[in-house]
Amino acid sequence: MTHYTLSRRALVAGMAGGAAALMLPGRQARAAGGEIVVSNWGGDWNDRTQRLMEKPLLEDRGFVLSHDLGMEADRKAKLMTEKRIRRASVDVVHLNSADAFEMHNQGVVADLDMAKIPNAADIVPGLEAPYFIPWLYSGVVIIYNRDKVKAPPRSYADLWKPEWAGRIGLTNQLYFNYMMMGGLVAKGDMTSVDVGKDRMLDFAATQRPRLYAAHQQLQTGLANGEVDIAVNYKARGLQWAAGGMPLGIQYPEEGAISTVFGACLAEYAPHRDGGYAYLDAMLDPGAMARLSEASFYAPANTRAELSPELRDTIDFSDTERAALRYPDYAYVARNTADWLDWWTQSFARD
Repeated sequence: MTHYTLSRRALVAGMAGGAAALMLPGRQARAAGGEIVVSNWGGDWNDRTQRLMEKPLLEDRGFVLSHDLGMEADRKAKLMTEKRIRRASVDVVHLNSADAFEMHNQGVVADLDMAKIPNAADIVPGLEAPYFIPWLYSGVVIIYNRDKVKAPPRSYADLWKPEWAGRIGLTNQLYFNYMMMGGLVAKGDMTSVDVGKDRMLDFAATQRPRLYAAHQQLQTGLANGEVDIAVNYKARGLQWAAGGMPLGIQYPEEGAISTVFGACLAEYAPHRDGGYAYLDAMLDPGAMARLSEASFYAPANTRAELSPELRDTIDFSDTERAALRYPDYAYVARNTADWLDWWTQSFARD
């Protein structure tokens, strides 16, 4: 599997691309004005969304956007509560693919009329769903400080080796990925989380990982030497390396646990036309190129025009893409609430 060391040219290209207002040819979001209420994560994720997609493609064309920001658990709970009154307070909901599946099963996100989303014709095959617009994707990899780790762990299982005790950082935001990782190490699949729980408790006892609230805190822990290794999205490692940190990325031999981010239209959205305009704008090839260059997530639009070198850095090789581990979304939907309770009460309680 691939052991990445980032070139200066690739990093400079990505940083420059994030700042540039690159305009590429392609289908444009509709210019009709109106309101759109967007449910999204906060922090740098939302900052990039506003700067590189929402403002140039929607606000500058007459749409008035407002935001409901927070962690996905709270935003999902709000959708469920509002189902009883059959009126959502938001139009577009940013989710990962597993949460989108769950919310669709609960009847709170809509089946989409793809004729109203022309750019959906260019979605990367395999990422599409009739209720979900994929946007950016990545995988959970091993990120390490090249100055301190000369022979990094080559697999998830290697993280249990004694030499890494006290040197690994995790974040609560990826709790379900870590639990599936435990099952993958213990049983070879990601539908054995019950066994994975025991594996993760063993990990906590023997490896004493540092647990951070969010990605940004984990980044700080790597920067100040609290930890030398992080288990996180490849895109996050590339972002941090672009900021000057001496980081390398190891693709795990088991295959990286995939993550796909995108958005849905709320079933009871008050501004459905605006919601459709937003979903189409998300897939605009120019906006997607800008976001991929700024965030280092791989684009879900095949027409996003990245330089070959930057695409090689951001995306996965054919072999790695074939080895990506996609969750069983039905399994995740049935269990995610219990997993979160277990994580907060057992693994993260200290």
